[in-house]
Amino acid sequence: MNKIIITFCFFASMLMLSCTTSKSVVSQNADLSKYEYASIIDNDTYHIPPQLMEYEIQLFDAVEESRLKLVNDMRIQELSPAQQSKLLIVKYGVDVSDEESVVTVNFIDYQTGRPLVSCRGAFTSLGFSVPADIRGAIKRVAKQIAETFPK
Repeated sequence: MNKIIITFCFFASMLMLSCTTSKSVVSQNADLSKYEYASIIDNDTYHIPPQLMEYEIQLFDAVEESRLKLVNDMRIQELSPAQQSKLLIVKYGVDVSDEESVVTVNFIDYQTGRPLVSCRGAFTSLGFSVPADIRGAIKRVAKQIAETFPK
């Protein structure tokens, strides 16, 4: 009987430890309904190593699954001023640790440079599989993006 109780407590504590927080934070004064375009910016601060390109592809897919239309950052100047006023710059980051993997996708108003939305997806398999953690975090951040910018 004691073994059953100990085993149950062990698995219950493992389950509680594996819980992570995925959430979106939206600026109080932001009118997200006006935005139609997104351009994903890749810079040194928000860069995924080449060996993790499959995850970068999944991040692009996550943005495309929202109502936002992707615009190549080299073509932003081809947009009209009216279109540029409906453009969000997207920056992303991936943080992997032994405890959890966290993917953050931030949306910034193109004209003002003001951060408007930050979507965070986190996942953990308690260190058993880092690739599974990253995939899980991307799925969670994709859900946050889809809920924030519904079609």
